[in-house]
Amino acid sequence: MAAQAPAQAAAKVLNPAFNPRTVHFWAPILKWGLVIAGASDFYRPVESLSITQNVALFCTGAIWTRWCMIIHPRNIPLAAVNFFLAGVGSVQLGRIGLHYRNLKKHEKEHPVMSEVAKKTTP
Repeated sequence: MAAQAPAQAAAKVLNPAFNPRTVHFWAPILKWGLVIAGASDFYRPVESLSITQNVALFCTGAIWTRWCMIIHPRNIPLAAVNFFLAGVGSVQLGRIGLHYRNLKKHEKEHPVMSEVAKKTTP
């Protein structure tokens, strides 16, 4: 039993929980693609953004950030990428919300112009 302790310590050093042979390493690396794709939508017009897609990004990021902190081994890189994913989703949802709020405000201030705009758009 005493001989197993150094062997187990060596195994932990040589095979850590966070290395390129585990999902704990590759999941955050690959998930950064979602964050980059969501951040690239910052340059898209608000009319072309999807509410459901951004709600999914936000909820996924928020839920999995918490989950990454309670699993063992704790995966801080995956928690970080999920935190940024929730951030991207919330920024986009904020943009969409402001856009629709401004549309409603514009319709109240200029009802005739909004009726003309509705009739001229296909």
